Amino acid sequence: MKIEMVDLKGQYAKIQDEIDKAILESIRSANFINGPAVSEFTKNLSDYLGGAYVIPCANGTDALQIAMMALDLVPGDEVIVPSFTYVATAEVIGLLGLIPVMVDVDPYHFNITRENIEKAVTSKTKAIVPVHLFGQCADMEPIMEFAKSKGLYVIEDTAQAIGAKYTFSTGEIKHAGTIGDIGCTSFFPSKNLGCYGDGGALYTQNQELAKKIKMISNHGQEKKYIHKYIGVNSRLDTIQAAVLNIKLKHLEEYSNSRNSAAEQYDRLLMGVKDLQIPVRLNKSTHVFHQYTLIIKENKRDALKQYLEERDIPAMIYYPIPLNEQEAYSALGIIADNLTETQKLCKSVLSLPMHTELTLDQQIYITDAIKSFLNN
Repeated sequence: MKIEMVDLKGQYAKIQDEIDKAILESIRSANFINGPAVSEFTKNLSDYLGGAYVIPCANGTDALQIAMMALDLVPGDEVIVPSFTYVATAEVIGLLGLIPVMVDVDPYHFNITRENIEKAVTSKTKAIVPVHLFGQCADMEPIMEFAKSKGLYVIEDTAQAIGAKYTFSTGEIKHAGTIGDIGCTSFFPSKNLGCYGDGGALYTQNQELAKKIKMISNHGQEKKYIHKYIGVNSRLDTIQAAVLNIKLKHLEEYSNSRNSAAEQYDRLLMGVKDLQIPVRLNKSTHVFHQYTLIIKENKRDALKQYLEERDIPAMIYYPIPLNEQEAYSALGIIADNLTETQKLCKSVLSLPMHTELTLDQQIYITDAIKSFLNN
């Protein structure tokens, strides 16, 4: 069986009848925008997240932009982001005339830390964007404590970590995206909860902020033709909401499948030289959007080529840090030397990870890795 980086066909095959029925009902209703499935999915996702207000939108990048608009950030304000992340996190900052301040990440969990944030804060800092990379939460308790002490907003980018949960020192448990002022997520097809096109959402615990976010995402309208804010047109369409409604019912099952696959990878790769398996943060569950290794001794690129020659896909997330991207070389501020980010960009390698991964496939993948690294 061909090994896929993400097997959406196999996942669809298992829920085909449910999905086809939901899509067909949406088409027959002809309510393609703001149809019943949108409000149903919004409620169901809110329930899943423990009652947070949920505002669906067109994609995860829009969600980040709308969040910053809703918090009244203005040109010249500084926003702290990790340099080791996908470009969308900084992209919206630039589009709004804000200044991305790029900081280093923890070398084991790949996420932003309070210590790195503290080094970057200035009188112009207004917000922090922790990215819950690869499927587990950043260490949010110290980040939230620091943000509160400085009067800073926290916007969680949880596009890769829907379903992950963070445990505070008090024992309180919260879903990724419901800890900061606003959480943002993507429903891109390859995400753990993905639709069959583009989609996204914002979460917040603040009712007034939720109302504002909803207005901004719909042309700033308070009522039809009554525009309270300058807004955007960013909506989750009915067919995508119908798909997400079905897949949300299976999300815990998907997370369990990913964790089982991650545990098998751990077992098969434990003790292999020149390789570090993913490290779990003890305060956060992990939903393994990616299973990402660190390959030592400058062997990453050669290993990737070796795997590809054996029809094993592998991906580098991310080969170039944000601060080195041409678009941000003059726009952003580098808060530190970004030592760990530089190392990670040269050493990370993500293996196939999805709900349909089989043990035989994992044995084949890991045998190839061991064969290369042990020679």
